[in-house]
Amino acid sequence: MTETTDTTTTPTDIFHWANMADKDKDQLEVDLFLFTKGYTVYATNYAKELKAQLKVLFLYDMISTVQTGAATGMLVRDFEAAAAEDNVLERTELDKVEHAQEVIEQVLYGEEGLEVFREGDHEFKKVKGIMARFQKPGGEPFFIAKLLPQSQVLKGATAWMYNGDSFQPFSADAGLRITPDNQVLVVGKDIFAFSETKFIRMFGYDAKKFAVAEEKIKEIEQHFKLKFPDGLTFDALVRDTPSLVTKLQKVEVGTVTQEQVVDHADTMGLELLTDDAAGAIILMDAKDTAKFVNLLNDDYVTSDMTGIKYELKGKKELRESGAASDQAI
Repeated sequence: MTETTDTTTTPTDIFHWANMADKDKDQLEVDLFLFTKGYTVYATNYAKELKAQLKVLFLYDMISTVQTGAATGMLVRDFEAAAAEDNVLERTELDKVEHAQEVIEQVLYGEEGLEVFREGDHEFKKVKGIMARFQKPGGEPFFIAKLLPQSQVLKGATAWMYNGDSFQPFSADAGLRITPDNQVLVVGKDIFAFSETKFIRMFGYDAKKFAVAEEKIKEIEQHFKLKFPDGLTFDALVRDTPSLVTKLQKVEVGTVTQEQVVDHADTMGLELLTDDAAGAIILMDAKDTAKFVNLLNDDYVTSDMTGIKYELKGKKELRESGAASDQAI
């Protein structure tokens, strides 16, 4: 059964989905799409002989996993709050995962305009993932996506095949090895991450980090007066800059004041804008925001020995030797 959540929408009942997909599996049509590292989607064609294999590689084990989970008490938890553990399936809303939503919308609303992937015109090295759309005639589609590392791509120019009792030239432009593991399912407005690590790698969404960052954002907005151009917020600037999400994991809010931040920026020769009348720090873009967060984390220092100013990429605090060590010297 599914744990209740605080979301305003009703999550997809994954156990009902599995039962319905199992019941309709022989009627499901399958279409394949590739998406690149920049999340451009391409349509593909496939031989009808592959249809049964596609269902085996993408669908059947996922259905079985969910149905087995229903019998063994598998829990469904929000991805943002859950930890990867046995018999727990993580889910989140599609509209929270920008790149996943981008891929799905290209298929749902722009399929007729999708270019067909051809190795002669495109390059498999730019492909990030493969997605299968399953749909019963007249029914709502669902999507299963898999990461496609370059190690799973065989290029015709560099690959051989073993046929009968001898090696022979690989006769295709490219070959793919599709792993049978369960990775990501999109049903309606929900995403289910069967593999947390592959979900994060596939769509660049690490909500656990952002959950920490969101708390830090709230603390920062309480301690500092910030000003932004119309339409921008501190939250939006951080969300769109993964390095800032990571940096905020270790920022200790409250250790420095707004005045100290401004003074240190001046000392280091950083162009941190301020509105003196409003008593606010002005952050115009992600670059300004990165400067501000670096200041909060005390990442700018001047060498006492050379006088050179540095931005620190990593820090390890030096501790003075204890009394015992001093005596030993």
